Amino acid sequence: MNTPDPLLISADGAVTTWTINLPDAGNAVSGIDFIAAFEAAVDAANSDSTVAAVILTGTGKIFSAGGNVKEMADREGMFGLEPIAQRYAYVDGIQRIPRALARLEVPIIAAVNGAAVGAGCDLAAMCDIRVASGRASFAESFVQIGLVPGDGGTWFLQRAVGYERAAEMTLTGDRIDAATALAWGLVSRVVAHDELLTAAKDIADRIAKNPPHALRMAKRLLQESRTGSLESTLAMAAAMQPLAHRDPEHAARIERWRSS
Repeated sequence: MNTPDPLLISADGAVTTWTINLPDAGNAVSGIDFIAAFEAAVDAANSDSTVAAVILTGTGKIFSAGGNVKEMADREGMFGLEPIAQRYAYVDGIQRIPRALARLEVPIIAAVNGAAVGAGCDLAAMCDIRVASGRASFAESFVQIGLVPGDGGTWFLQRAVGYERAAEMTLTGDRIDAATALAWGLVSRVVAHDELLTAAKDIADRIAKNPPHALRMAKRLLQESRTGSLESTLAMAAAMQPLAHRDPEHAARIERWRSS
């Protein structure tokens, strides 16, 4: 029996699309094969200067159900370990995903095609930009099965929607629909389901029109600004800007501006 690739990767010009491809497991993102494939995709994008943006979506009707609840129920794999061993299994397992995304140098857009539940909701929140199908929904549902967000969700979600709304989602576990996600700022836009990938690709293409080195540095500055002080952000900007000024792309863009 052939095991499907857990993450399908395709390229269209400077835009790469990653598709979670585990529909029989609810596109669960907790499996070690998926995590390894995800890390490899991040490293490949970082090392390829022609990649300007990434789109992340799911196969089938859902974005991701997060952890594999069947494995939890059956105490399979890491879910059958003793507490101390399980603690390290989280560190060496699903927590590799937020760490991988933290080092991804190019912008990543979540195209949320359906339910994003638990770690699936958190995975969307880890992305730089989120676009939702009208069929999408989001649930920080860990407490409903007696768990806590083990993948950094409490860090990412409140940065997307603010503390109070993140607290409501986390402490009730209730699901919100795409319209509510838009009103709360969890997504930047909601589109018809059939237009989801087109809308995500439009954003990615507009990003990709910009010089690649400037894009990567601008993203790093955005990330620094989330947690760093004003002084550390200014220092990083001052160090990066001379590099940008010396980039041939900058000179070409300035010349194009002078000629327009």
